[in-house]
Formats: sequence, C-alpha cells, structure tokens
Amino acid sequence: MSERVAVVGAGVAGCGVADALAGTDREVVVVEKARGVSGRAATRRKHGCRYDHGANYVKPGEDDEFTGVLESFGVEGLHDVAEPVWVHDADGDIQPGRERDARKWTYEAGITQFAKRVLDASDATVELETEIESLERDDAASDDATATGPWSLVDADGERYAGFDRVVLTPPAPQTAALLAATAWDDDRRDAVRAAADGVAYRTVRTLVLHYDFRVDRPWYALVDPEQTHPVGWLAREECKPGHVPDGESLLIAQMSPAWSVAHDDDPTETAASAAADRVADLLADDRYRDPNWVDSQGWRYALPENAAGDAVRAAEAAGLYCAGDWVVGDGRVHRAFENGRTVGRRLRERG
Repeated sequence: MSERVAVVGAGVAGCGVADALAGTDREVVVVEKARGVSGRAATRRKHGCRYDHGANYVKPGEDDEFTGVLESFGVEGLHDVAEPVWVHDADGDIQPGRERDARKWTYEAGITQFAKRVLDASDATVELETEIESLERDDAASDDATATGPWSLVDADGERYAGFDRVVLTPPAPQTAALLAATAWDDDRRDAVRAAADGVAYRTVRTLVLHYDFRVDRPWYALVDPEQTHPVGWLAREECKPGHVPDGESLLIAQMSPAWSVAHDDDPTETAASAAADRVADLLADDRYRDPNWVDSQGWRYALPENAAGDAVRAAEAAGLYCAGDWVVGDGRVHRAFENGRTVGRRLRERG
C-alpha cells in the first residue's frame, strides 16, 4: 500500500509540498477551507478588472531552482512587470530606487495561476471548502504494518478523513497552533510544535482596492514605505499588468500599514476605502484619488510573519507531523513559502 500524505492548506507552501511529491508513489491529498487555491497569493475579478489583492507578484527565488520551477509550468500568460518599485517615507516623500532591476513576475490571468499550474502538474487530489479543525492520531495503527496510517483529519462538521501516514500543516502559525491545541494526541512533541507556532508574530494588513475612470502614467509600478510609518504601506498600479485593467482606467492596490490596518480593522468597506483614498490622494498630491468610483477590501490578519518558528517546529516529524509555510522561515514572500514547502516535501521523500 502506498503512503498517504495529507496537506492541510492549498496555499503556496502546500503547493510546494505537492510539487516535491509529484511523480512518487505517494497518494497526496490537499485539503483547503476556501473555495480556491493559492492563499494570500490571491486574485479577484470585478467590473471587467482582474487584480491581485494579497501578494502582488512573484520574485525570483534564492537560486535558479525557483525560476526553473516557475517556467516549467508554462510561460504562456507570464509577464515581468517592467516599471520599478519606488519608495516613500512617513512624510510622503517619494524617491526612486528599490529593486529597479529585479524581476516581478505576474500572470495575465492573475497570480493564482502559479498555484493552479503547480497543482495541475502534480498528482495531488484537492478537496476545497473543507475546513480542518483538529487531528487525531492512533498510535496502535502506527505499530501495525497491516493497518492504515495513524493520522486522521477532522473537519468543522465532525467528518473524519482517516488513514494518513503523514500530515503537513501549512496554515498561518496562529491557525496551526489552534489546530494542534485541538488535536487528540497527548505527546510532548505536539506541544513543542505548538509552542513554536505560537511564538511567531504577524503584521496585519488591510488591502483597499480603489478603481478610477482615469489613468495617469507614472514612472513606477508601486510605492513602498520600508519603515511602514506612513499609513499607506504599499501602493501598486494594477494597470501595469497586461490584461488586468481596461485602457483609460486605473486600479490601485493600497495595502495599508499594520498600525492603520489594526485601527481600521472593523471599519465597513466603504468607510475604510474612503479613509484610505484620502491618504492615497495626499501621497500622490492629486485630489482626484479621493473619489474612487468603486472599491473592494480584504483584511489579512496574518499577512506577514515577523520571525521564524525555529527548529522546534520539526519536533514531531518522526511521528509523521510536519509544518511548512512562510512562517517557518520567517519571510512572507511567495517564493520562500513555496521553497519551504518543497524542502518539507523532499524530507518526506527521504524518510519514505
């Protein structure tokens, strides 16, 4: 009987695990609570526009491996945003000069295409709209060579998905910690992994999407405040991406600073968008931006990890319990989450 692996979460890290296990004799099941894959590397469509409202693009990895993986899934519809990222400060002073020459990959159909292509190329089965609330472990099964795997997943309706030899948890660290707290396995290793996940802090980011029926050409694709002291932490022009915004229109992705985002976390979309639009208009010194003709919003409570989980997150791997994600490495970038997922997937292969 082939080994069965459950991956909780179909974000980029979970996709990395599935990619590393593709072509093996393992049965991989990816379970995702949302209606789609890709996690914070998310794309929406509205009023003829397509926009990435979490991660805005994919950067090259630490070496050529990630680039090779990206291109192996097909380059059709894959573009490099040509305009650079500039910086601004707490006073709104805009200056050239961040990552001018770095590649910024995006898809005409949206950044979710990366995860979709990875999963399509893998052998994994994907179960959407299935929220896992806890795990169970049957130690007797792990000692019986004729039994199915010792791990089970339990969803929000109490349904059990049983018989997994190994489980990989990829939700954000606080959600992983909560899942482990509810897990029926009295073992110090579980507690060590939970404590490691509990020790990861996050930045909260609220994204406001602001659409305008005019377009102003600018020399930059995006502005970023490296210190996150200005209310607008990141401002990107989605019209710089081919196929995202109709001609003559503009769509701004305003990702607000953590302090602003926490303060406005409960504001209704229209209220938060109006306040954000005022800040954008001040930053760009153009009052027309105070009045978008439609808006959208997304709150990312666990947007970016501030630190890494450390080696303790691997404490239960010998028992078949793994973790993967940007919070494991402490860097909230798409390529780092994917690379960590692949690293964990390779460890699974080696143990097998």
